[in-house]
Amino acid sequence: MFVDYAEIEMWGGKGGNGCISFRREKYLPKGGPNGGDGGKGGDLILKVDPDLSTLLDFHYKRIYKAGNGKHGEGKDRTGEGGKDLVVKVPPGTVVKDKKSGELLGDLVSPGDLFVVAKGGRGGKGNAHFKSSTNQAPRFAQPGEKGEMRKIVLELKLLADVGIVGPPNAGKSTLLARVSDARPKVAPYPFTTLKPNLGVVKLKSNKSFVLADIPGLIEGAHKGKGLGLDFLRHIQRTKLLLFLLDVTMPDIPLEYNKLRQELKLYDLSLLEKPAILALNKIDLLTDNLTDKEKKKLKANLNIPSVKISALTGVGIKELLNIISRELEKGKLQEKGEVKIGAF
Repeated sequence: MFVDYAEIEMWGGKGGNGCISFRREKYLPKGGPNGGDGGKGGDLILKVDPDLSTLLDFHYKRIYKAGNGKHGEGKDRTGEGGKDLVVKVPPGTVVKDKKSGELLGDLVSPGDLFVVAKGGRGGKGNAHFKSSTNQAPRFAQPGEKGEMRKIVLELKLLADVGIVGPPNAGKSTLLARVSDARPKVAPYPFTTLKPNLGVVKLKSNKSFVLADIPGLIEGAHKGKGLGLDFLRHIQRTKLLLFLLDVTMPDIPLEYNKLRQELKLYDLSLLEKPAILALNKIDLLTDNLTDKEKKKLKANLNIPSVKISALTGVGIKELLNIISRELEKGKLQEKGEVKIGAF
């Protein structure tokens, strides 16, 4: 079961109380205070585990608490600190404050840590409060409560390329064609109800990760068709692959509808490099009408290719274009090439 959203409550441990104690030795029946400090409460920590790929565990458990600190003891002995609680999350997990929506952390790489809730400070023992006017203080500090935070976890897939298209455009078929992924494929809309990832291996011994995002419909930026649940998964991608059914009546219109949904959800998505693939050319007859020929030549100012994810026609050319665009992006990041150099 794929879960990419969770609301949970996290508590840092409570600090231990300071101790009220006095020295009681054979020759010191009225010795001074020697109450030790309470131990610090444990912290609540999130840690990236590369073996995880879903937030499913948080679907069943919603409250997490770190260990409490032990109370201080006599003879100036400090209480043991509470045990930190380390909770594992998959790579790509975003942490937000539930109430304000503030971004608290973005956990991407294996081993990344984020302290969500700090443990409370241990209280001071009565030994700290001895003074010239109070030689035998009979009070100590209580331990402080740990922080409590209600947070939202969102999983954003880590992929190089995200396939964006309407339902039934052939996204899952394409993913199955070019990678080892085996998403559910069927000839009706909304077959894909969760994102799927596949590793595409190229002949140059290079590879990239391709994400099949469930179909987007008009109004997706408002959550229609579970759009909000899907759109977050393309925010980390380096390249967008728009996939359209070549038999659609108006390809430019459908393409602009997709761009509009991306724009309304996150304007920065339109700044990503993009490719257009016109799928299902196997459904076209050999004798194309003038209208069909004009449609295939639609100039949308992005690299485009005609393919059949079902038969494999055009797939090699598509992968070459993707590889070229990804390489271009890498060089641009290093400052080695200007846009348009390829």
